[in-house]
Amino acid sequence: MEAAGQQKAGVKARVQRLGSHLSGMVMPNIGAFIAWGVITALFIETGWLPNKELATMVDPMLKFLLPLLIGYTGGSMVHGQRGAVVGAIATMGVIVGSDVPMFIGAMIMGPLGGWCIKKFDDAFQSKIKTGFEMLVNNFSAGLIGFALAILGFFAIGPVVVTLTHAMAKAVEVIIHAHLLPIANIFIEPAKILFLNNAINHGILTPLGADQAASAGKSILFLLEANPGPGLGLLLAYSLFGKGSAKSSAPGAIIIQFLGGIHEIYFPYVMMKPLLFLAVMAGGVCGTFTFQLLGAGLQAAASPGSIFAVLAMTPKGSYLANIAGVLVGAAASFIVASIILKADKSETEEDLAASQAAMQSAKAQSKGQATATDAASAVTSQNEKMFGKVDKIIFACDAGMGSSAMGASILRDKVKKAGLSIPVSNSAINNLSDDDKALIVTQEELHERATQKAPNATFVSVENFMNSPHYDEIVERLKEEPAATTPNTTTPKADDVAEGLADYSKVDHVIFAYDQTKGSSAMGATVLKKIFKQKGLTYPITTQPISELKDETTAMIVTNEKETVQAEQKAPSAVHVSVDDVVTTPKYDQITEKIKNK
Repeated sequence: MEAAGQQKAGVKARVQRLGSHLSGMVMPNIGAFIAWGVITALFIETGWLPNKELATMVDPMLKFLLPLLIGYTGGSMVHGQRGAVVGAIATMGVIVGSDVPMFIGAMIMGPLGGWCIKKFDDAFQSKIKTGFEMLVNNFSAGLIGFALAILGFFAIGPVVVTLTHAMAKAVEVIIHAHLLPIANIFIEPAKILFLNNAINHGILTPLGADQAASAGKSILFLLEANPGPGLGLLLAYSLFGKGSAKSSAPGAIIIQFLGGIHEIYFPYVMMKPLLFLAVMAGGVCGTFTFQLLGAGLQAAASPGSIFAVLAMTPKGSYLANIAGVLVGAAASFIVASIILKADKSETEEDLAASQAAMQSAKAQSKGQATATDAASAVTSQNEKMFGKVDKIIFACDAGMGSSAMGASILRDKVKKAGLSIPVSNSAINNLSDDDKALIVTQEELHERATQKAPNATFVSVENFMNSPHYDEIVERLKEEPAATTPNTTTPKADDVAEGLADYSKVDHVIFAYDQTKGSSAMGATVLKKIFKQKGLTYPITTQPISELKDETTAMIVTNEKETVQAEQKAPSAVHVSVDDVVTTPKYDQITEKIKNK
């Protein structure tokens, strides 16, 4: 049984990871989708302010801009800037080779382009002769992108077109058969298992954009984003709940319905599994109303706020959209009220305690650490590591929404405690393995987060918005002076060329960069030539700052604007800050000091 539970947990983590990759390509570009939706709503022939000239932007944005952004982002997720460029080139092949908006093609070609250039770099980067780095890097990206664009045009594009038409037909059949509401029987539970972003942005948004391009709007944008079911559930808790769940529900309504952060109501469902029926009923009834009245949005509503829904509503659809939201809320409220009123237990429920007990049983069935174990980890397992923490990161599937709110709550507590530790939020896929980072994540996502950053300090919480662990984290950090005291032994970047750095341990040089690799590669070539002239044989490489390791034997050269960032990643290394990595006079000084060490 235990092995089966672990296998099930592993499958779930893989599904979440796949969904995260899909949504991760779309979510950073939601602003572009919204811009396209606004332009469409205003300037097309049936829009609010019809303008024939401005309406000419609609089609190119849909067919070129949006897929290229997705492909670029997908390539970047795999292999940074080089992957992004090759991913965009590859995406262009499927765009030109098709007659439909190529969102799915972009989700294939973008990561494929990043993967191909990554494999090339892994195989040949160390074999490039000095002076040929820029030439090889540029031509490799161009030629690999060229090959993938041809592949996309002739092979992948037509296959994706066929699949897209098939899916569109399937959706059309479901809609005409009035069966679309059934989808919410699966969507609502999947949302609460943290697949909401994967479903909405990985599946429904691309299909909806394709449908909106031809019909002017799409009901698919409303299936997951409908704030009605969550509103009804929280209203029921406000009236018929008990303890902290009842007292916290009104505040959660503001965050969920107006702010669009649906994750706020997930724990309320988890503490009473029967309430899955409430949100499922709300989703089904809401979608049935949408379909009955011909509702739809012109672009994705993200986040799922009532304001975002109204902003993306086309002229003539306000009544249908508002009715679907209200019916969904009413259905969810009625079912949730019946379930809550049927609970005859006399003891008041504490939301955090109920969540912890439920998560403990759930985790034990999967062979994972329980919530109690996670709490004790704050004071035992991670005890020695808290002294090293110099940053706190809230990590969730998308790096937005609930994690941003959790980060805001803890940031306020950290500030009031007089600590100077930065608190930020990030998508799990963007985490780097930093042993000085304290990563706060939800129980459901803990496994994936630890795989991305195994050496970090972790604290798992049940609810980002209301966790008792936050005060404990602050108290632990206050007890550890090393967490807030700067490392005075690390050489300052401005002191390197003046001889205050210790060169005795240096055995390799790294040119580190944040986004653009080109100038760093040229700087590495320059220093290689200088070292060769002086008879030095130290290895010199280029590396993204995000991938730096804290090595006392490394000398790290960075542009002065990026030096602080590099020092935070590798505080024990010798850092060289230069205003121009290609022509700086510091290279001669460095060479002499290394030669004479």
